[in-house]
Amino acid sequence: MKLKLIEYLACPSCEGEIHLAEQTTAEGNEVLEGTLACVACGKQFPIVRGVPRFADLAEVDPEKAAIATSFGFEWKHFTQEDVQYGDQLLGWLNPVKADFFQGKVVLDGGCGKGRHLVLAAEWGAREVIGIDLSDAVESAFAATRGSENIHVVQADICHLPLRRVFDYAFSVGVLDHIPDPVAGFRSLASKIRPGGHLSAWVYGAENNGWIISLVNPVRERFTSRISPRALLHLSKLPTAAVYTATKFILRPLSKLPVGNALVKKLFYSDYLISISRFGWREQHTIVFDHLVAPTAHYVSRDEFEQWWRGIDAEETVIGWHNKNSWRGFGRTRNGFRPAGDDSGF
Repeated sequence: MKLKLIEYLACPSCEGEIHLAEQTTAEGNEVLEGTLACVACGKQFPIVRGVPRFADLAEVDPEKAAIATSFGFEWKHFTQEDVQYGDQLLGWLNPVKADFFQGKVVLDGGCGKGRHLVLAAEWGAREVIGIDLSDAVESAFAATRGSENIHVVQADICHLPLRRVFDYAFSVGVLDHIPDPVAGFRSLASKIRPGGHLSAWVYGAENNGWIISLVNPVRERFTSRISPRALLHLSKLPTAAVYTATKFILRPLSKLPVGNALVKKLFYSDYLISISRFGWREQHTIVFDHLVAPTAHYVSRDEFEQWWRGIDAEETVIGWHNKNSWRGFGRTRNGFRPAGDDSGF
């Protein structure tokens, strides 16, 4: 943990000021082991292996713990990098472009292995803070440790240990995997300064009826309940089918004038073509990701629009992504505050 992170932190219990109470191990400008404490209520939070820990999986809701455990395994195993990540992220965040990050203090709500933190920093963000409830913070810290302006925090997205100082916050593929997506969305919005911006990408209910009726029951009753290591190997079978279809059938056809017209008429072709750019390991990650989560919500456009109205966002842009998911972008009018929040942060 870099000491300058402290200026962005606030107690998740009382929103009091955080200070470094103890530093037991440091390496260069990183505090690797120590203790943070709230000035107001005295609550303490450990720094373990360079990451401040504002949440303990042994103490959170069992459903949240199960979700975090599943994704923690995923992002500690699939640590690969891919040159396609930048275009992929901008696809999820559209209409945001890379230059939008320039000079901003940015929050990634659910940073996983840290790939989007690196991109935000490369695109010119002044400071980038990633939070995740899972053990993926270990991978994220390892991937970003050499960056002076990237910080990783273990925390619950619904109880963020952060001040209301962010110029931009985004969350990709996270809100639809927590028990209360709206609470997570509102929590992110509450940390954005007045006039700041928020992006979110979620699974769509539209066009995903076949997943909801066929895949979800298998995921809920079987794949999310077996050991992640067993699922890692089992998921290679559907990955092989997806890889063969995208790499050797759809992608070659889409490059031909007649074939491209045919491919565009196929159901789910937009999504399948989008993932055809990736190799085996990334496609395996995608398939595993769809099968490992104990919880998954599919959000309709109407529901998604209500999320934005609920935070009184303006200049909101909601778009269809690959005809199977929704992406949203909006500006906070006066700085959203959840009901009952009268803090000065």
